[in-house]
Amino acid sequence: MTSKKQAAVPPSLSYELYPPATPEAGEAVLRTIDELEATRPDYVSVTYSGTPARRLASIELIGHLTSNTRLRPLAHLCCVGETRASLDLLVRQLVALGVRGLLALRGDLPQDPQAVRGELPFAQSLVELIREVEARHGAALAGGRLAVGVAAYPNRHPESPSFLHDVEVLVSKQRSGADFAITQVYFDPAHYVRLLTAARAAGVTIPIIPGVMPLGNIRRLERLAGMTGVRPDPALLHRLETASGEAERRRIGVRAAAVLARAAFDAGAPGVHLYTFNDHRASIEVIEEIDLPVARTPAAVPA
Repeated sequence: MTSKKQAAVPPSLSYELYPPATPEAGEAVLRTIDELEATRPDYVSVTYSGTPARRLASIELIGHLTSNTRLRPLAHLCCVGETRASLDLLVRQLVALGVRGLLALRGDLPQDPQAVRGELPFAQSLVELIREVEARHGAALAGGRLAVGVAAYPNRHPESPSFLHDVEVLVSKQRSGADFAITQVYFDPAHYVRLLTAARAAGVTIPIIPGVMPLGNIRRLERLAGMTGVRPDPALLHRLETASGEAERRRIGVRAAAVLARAAFDAGAPGVHLYTFNDHRASIEVIEEIDLPVARTPAAVPA
């Protein structure tokens, strides 16, 4: 039986940001950060790419979050194209910046078959490396642990032989030390329920947080559909294509995302992770649409 104390725990709220590619985009993401901070999320994830410029941009954005905001960053970390030594160093750099949460990902494989794929083949190996670094640097963490997240797939990963294989991979990530999982984008409420049911049956006990994107941009929606291999609802596409303008498309996308979030909560989701694409408006509207309680205990005012 669930205790009253457990029932009173509010659902988690988190967002994803990506490092800006231009000065103009940088100004926009700073405005977005200010707006998102006002909702007091539990953490904000920051995407990562192995290219030197993008890696630097990610680290700079994380540094801004830790130095100038009260937001807790969850740093993405990809093992594609990296050596064990480079990943070990990067984890230590992130810890030194104040990061206490990492999202361990394999990353997209390079299209060039001759390109270096890196020394760690899968995210599971990256989880294990993070735990090794954590064990060696306990003093820097004041004896604590890093929170390590991983990806989960409501639909079959494009490179996977089956959906159930993806579930077994999630089991392996948990055994290697993952604390929680965030799902990739999905378009059908039943897909999260299916993942949660199959994962629990397979022995996954860590929280599985639904990753939800306000689906108001047709080009972005088509691109994500191509990446996931899952087509969105044709009726949704038609509504977006026939909308009178950007504002109406955003409203349609917000409502569609709210449907996904509500269904996930009904299935027992512990929170929601919103893919913002560095635009706060739609994500905040989703929170309002589902009436998510965002009031947290105010942080102490510095003396």
